[in-house]
Amino acid sequence: MGTASDILVRVQDLYRSFRLAGLWGKGAVLQAVTGVSLDIEEGRTLGLVGESGCGKSTLGRLILALLLPTRGRIWFAGQDLTALRTRELKGLRRQMQIIFQDPYSSLNPRLTVRQTLEEPLLIHGLGNKQERRRWISELLGEVGLSEEHLERYPHEFSGGQRQRLGIARALTLKPRLMVADEPVSALDVSIQAQILNLLCDLQKRYGLTYLFISHDLSVISRVSDTIAVMYLGRIVDLAGREVFDRGPLHPYTEALLAAVPLPDPERPFRPPHLKGDPPSPLRIPSGCPFHPRCPEAQLPLCAEKVPEFRQIAPNHRVACHLR
Repeated sequence: MGTASDILVRVQDLYRSFRLAGLWGKGAVLQAVTGVSLDIEEGRTLGLVGESGCGKSTLGRLILALLLPTRGRIWFAGQDLTALRTRELKGLRRQMQIIFQDPYSSLNPRLTVRQTLEEPLLIHGLGNKQERRRWISELLGEVGLSEEHLERYPHEFSGGQRQRLGIARALTLKPRLMVADEPVSALDVSIQAQILNLLCDLQKRYGLTYLFISHDLSVISRVSDTIAVMYLGRIVDLAGREVFDRGPLHPYTEALLAAVPLPDPERPFRPPHLKGDPPSPLRIPSGCPFHPRCPEAQLPLCAEKVPEFRQIAPNHRVACHLR
């Protein structure tokens, strides 16, 4: 972990719950994020991985102050986001941007590329018309597009081009932090590699800090300096990438790694030994939330006591009774 001066984002004991309405869920409470604590060092990438519905995107939106936490605190560049008013947050929002999973639905179909990229600059009152045009043209070149695309609409682009446009929009205000929420999951594999390389190049060029969210551990391992594994709203494994390269310790992380296909036809695929399907976040199991599926669970300990999220080695924290 870095020193206090290196840390751009600090999350402490964060909770977020949602009270459901409607015929079937009325009165039910969904606990999306439970007791999450982590740091993101400036200029580095924290990869957040886990199955769909585990709370990854909710955590990303909490860090961006797009959602308010039920409990807990979030610091960005030393400022407590949970204590700021809406007007005070506006200035900080220039420094925090997001890349969405679906590039098409995240773009306004009625705006051209020029209008899409100029809109954030107009909202924040940045630059005159010539300066805005010059910066937009430079941005397009940075993401692999050109000025000939300025007057086109989102439907005139391929999926990869639309994601490049989404990245350019996120860069428009020159942020320090970018939350990339499944930015390549909707793209073909060859295009995924191009977008990942682009994000890595932009990080080096602009000193960006990333929170990279994905359900694919192979993608996370490609781009991250530190990896956090999330299960049913909790961080269960947090370590530097080099620790994961040597071998994970939490049984859930081991299962995620086992599910990654290897490009070796001589090596047989061994599916992860997990029991059943992920539980509903409306009915989180007692004790360790992973114990009903864990091949190593020891009862009654794992079913009755929530494991402490503790450091077991340098730069490695795990929530598991058996580690």
